[in-house]
Amino acid sequence: MKNIYSVTKEDLEAYFLEKNEKKFKAIQIFEWLYQKRENNIENWSNIKKETKEKLIQDFAFDMPEIIKREQDQLTEKYLIKLNDQEHIEAVLMRHDYGNSVCVSSQVGCNMGCAFCESGRLKKIRNLETYEMVCQILLIEELIKERISSVVIMGIGEPLDNYDNVINFIKIINDAKGIAIGARHITLSTCGLIPKIKELSNLPLQINLAISLHASNNELRNQLMNVNKMYNIVDLINTIKDYIDKTNRRVTIEYVMLNNINDGIANAKELADLLKGMNIYVNLIPYNETNHLEFKKSTKEQILKFYDTLKKNKINVTIRKEFGSKISAACGQLRSKEVKPDTSSKK
Repeated sequence: MKNIYSVTKEDLEAYFLEKNEKKFKAIQIFEWLYQKRENNIENWSNIKKETKEKLIQDFAFDMPEIIKREQDQLTEKYLIKLNDQEHIEAVLMRHDYGNSVCVSSQVGCNMGCAFCESGRLKKIRNLETYEMVCQILLIEELIKERISSVVIMGIGEPLDNYDNVINFIKIINDAKGIAIGARHITLSTCGLIPKIKELSNLPLQINLAISLHASNNELRNQLMNVNKMYNIVDLINTIKDYIDKTNRRVTIEYVMLNNINDGIANAKELADLLKGMNIYVNLIPYNETNHLEFKKSTKEQILKFYDTLKKNKINVTIRKEFGSKISAACGQLRSKEVKPDTSSKK
């Protein structure tokens, strides 16, 4: 049975038309779910009893639950238990411009990036749309504040769960839904080229971020298994096509790993790779974890890397560090609850 929070307004309109009812009821239901935040269908005062009975028969209304909350000055991290007892994470980051939430898109991840805590625990399944939507609803209910921007950058590879992620974006972007502007929604991918091409054909004005993390194929092969299937040259060409088609600037994410990818030669190579593109590079200080040997680049080295890109006319920023006093690395809070699966389960 599909969860009501997995259904887009358009699909709900189609549902009512199929039931020989007026499609405006979809808007009424969205208002109850997302504007009035009323989950108890019995309290939907402008919905007829017969319609309620159909909805109860056809949809589930249950939600996951937050079971652990860790707090830092500007960051809160949440461990969320799903209805099948699996666990995911979401992170709240407080900025000058509002509250941002980083949501997970899968239970575990199969991309296998060498430096990533999430990838230690392999993918168990994709998240359903409602399990992504509810991450925002649960956090807003807990903190009693509005979430103004969303990054799909938590556990999992969003484009490996394409259909559910697109429906999630439609629901949170809908004016009758959570009403987060498209330009305040960022999807981060490690570079699944066919899905990036598919995404470029959609009429969405969201932000696309590419996890690059290396300046050449040899290094990226060592750090990111995905590069062995979709190499860096093909990925860059795909990004160029995406920019041409959407007229949207793309973010290049580059995690700074001490003595791995943070040399001046790497910076110059990266600048040559990205020259002339409508992009900006986001340098990310690495969040260290006890389970992995990678270390964060020194502040001095990050600044040298930054300056080299600047001198080569590449737009670049250094991401502000969040959550240094809590389980900062993506997947770290979940890994305390779940042990790695050493079987061949995919």
